Amino acid sequence: MLAAVAARTDPADPLSGLELRDVERPDPPQHWSVVDVRAASLNHHDLWSLRGVGLPADRLPMVLGCDAAGVTADGREVVVHAVVGATGHGVGPTERRSILSEQHPGTLAEQVAVPTWNLVAKPTELSFEEAACLPTAWLTAYRMLFRSAAARPGDRVLVQGAGGGVATAAVVLGAAAGVEVVVTSRDAAKRDRALSLGASVAVEPGARLPFRVDAVLETVGAATWAHSVRSLRPGGTIVVAGATTGDASPMELQRIFFTELTVVGATMGDKEDLEALLRMLVRTGVRPVVDSTVPLTRVHDGFRRLASGEQVGKVVVTVGD
Repeated sequence: MLAAVAARTDPADPLSGLELRDVERPDPPQHWSVVDVRAASLNHHDLWSLRGVGLPADRLPMVLGCDAAGVTADGREVVVHAVVGATGHGVGPTERRSILSEQHPGTLAEQVAVPTWNLVAKPTELSFEEAACLPTAWLTAYRMLFRSAAARPGDRVLVQGAGGGVATAAVVLGAAAGVEVVVTSRDAAKRDRALSLGASVAVEPGARLPFRVDAVLETVGAATWAHSVRSLRPGGTIVVAGATTGDASPMELQRIFFTELTVVGATMGDKEDLEALLRMLVRTGVRPVVDSTVPLTRVHDGFRRLASGEQVGKVVVTVGD
């Protein structure tokens, strides 16, 4: 079967290790299921894998991809929850938590095998392309907003770095829930797009906000950390789900303890969060923002789009029917 594979890793030129290959179809163990992939979406996790972060040489070649929606052998339309090992289902109690494409082959292929427990019914109201956007970026945004930050209608939340998958999802989900969302971006077009998607305020990175916020969703790291800390009201919360510009230094520890801020980490979400997110989308009519779609045969084009940083929303790869 056809698959997008990390054949090599290169920190300086990650896309040089991306290959489209014929690989063996999955032969699932007991309590696993094979999904015929209809759509998969790209994540920065894939680019980090191609750089060798979390994907050592002894696991190469590795099929990339975390997110997928597709059809099981018995005809069920499903969304794949990408976290394996967190519950022990299908792998036993000793395997550490990982994301598809780290320990087990990923979703950028005609088929993917996952623990049967990881399958969630796809609502008929969502297309395969829309559903494939959810398990990583949208699930992370959902958990950051509603579980980690406990945002409620009327709360004010700052989202650093508009345009990426998590940030775009946070804007749309927050607006749908009555949260007043503030975003930052160097790109005026991305700021305008965020406003059109429901953000109430859009400013350049580091700009003074018109008010202090209750929570900050932080995925950028060093470049925005000081601004995140200084934008919070006393007692507010920073939720961290990434650090694309590296670890923050200094950490602003004096301000953190003096104003009694809370710093919380978030990594995706659990299966129950994914099911709740799907119910929210069906109920509200909110749909994932798709930047562009490419067939699996043109997966290199999709990765170049992601690596450019020019996308707003998700880059989706279509597979099969």
